[in-house]
Amino acid sequence: MSIPRTLEVEVMDTPQEALDYNRMDHAEVNRLFAADLRSAGFDGGDVLDVGTGTALIPIEICQQAKIGPLSRRMRIMAVDLAVEMLNLARYNLEIHGVREQVQVSQVDAKQMPFATEMFDVVISNSIVHHIPEPARVIAECVRVLRPGGLMFIRDLMRPQTEEQVRHFVQQYTGQENPHSQQMFGDSLRAALTLEEIRQLVVAAGAPASSVQATSDRHWTWSWRKPEQAN
Repeated sequence: MSIPRTLEVEVMDTPQEALDYNRMDHAEVNRLFAADLRSAGFDGGDVLDVGTGTALIPIEICQQAKIGPLSRRMRIMAVDLAVEMLNLARYNLEIHGVREQVQVSQVDAKQMPFATEMFDVVISNSIVHHIPEPARVIAECVRVLRPGGLMFIRDLMRPQTEEQVRHFVQQYTGQENPHSQQMFGDSLRAALTLEEIRQLVVAAGAPASSVQATSDRHWTWSWRKPEQAN
């Protein structure tokens, strides 16, 4: 049993929310995401980052690509529904010198304007818990991924007790400001359990085993979309 899912706001779009999110120390989480993406077989191509926030994940991917070159050219479309997040994303991309590799756009992940099977890779970090009906986002991510393409989505995993929520907030955001700590706690309460996300990916055509708990507070969905039958 876990605590009941308590939804938080779907779009973090006030200037203060965007600024506090951008100021939080995501460095280690982002580094691991990019490294694990490489370990899952990522080698470049046309990438869609769903719910990019302030574009810290695309920046980390670009930085790691400089250290370990990819086998093919990489282009990243980084999308989010929050205008204030994207404003900071553009600034971050500029100061890190990756504007040519990463394009940002305001997009609703529940109804994306992209063609079916458009992307070689679909990634996302911590968008699913923001969505009241996450099956819609999962279905859209599958739709825009080409056959043989790589799906790599990671998000928080809902704790079993309020005591665990408080423990994680203190352990991982104890040095942040009170608003940042509140946002993290709210995100934990809004997250899916491992069983819940497995049910969603099975409904979308992926095996339950493609979702695994990959930390004390994260699950990861790593999956290759099957090639179309001849």
